[in-house]
Amino acid sequence: MEITIGMKAEVSTLVEREDTAKEVGSGDLLVYATPCMVALMEGAACEAIAQCLSDSQTTVGTALNIEHISATPVGLEVRAVAEVTAVEGKVITFAVTAFDETGEIGHGVHKRVVIHSQKFLEKAYNKL
Repeated sequence: MEITIGMKAEVSTLVEREDTAKEVGSGDLLVYATPCMVALMEGAACEAIAQCLSDSQTTVGTALNIEHISATPVGLEVRAVAEVTAVEGKVITFAVTAFDETGEIGHGVHKRVVIHSQKFLEKAYNKL
């Protein structure tokens, strides 16, 4: 199956204390951490195109430009939606948006590159 513009996925999670800025080290408050929102957005992007990848392929994130516009307390569910907006060879661009139970909490653009897992790992571990 070919990766095409418009492919979309949504993922969700419940905000727990370990997902807060205070716990992950990105701030002092017990609210949903930006790094956790980013991970959820990236997870949605991965899910959006997973069915198009062979067993030897995966994607790696290469760029992310997001805004985290609203705080979410522990106990609320958050969800992220990713939609393919461009396909340029192996580079896939996504519009990503995150929501909690009251509305949008963040949005942005994310790029991922399709890679061959083993070759990528070999190159990374050759640095040792």
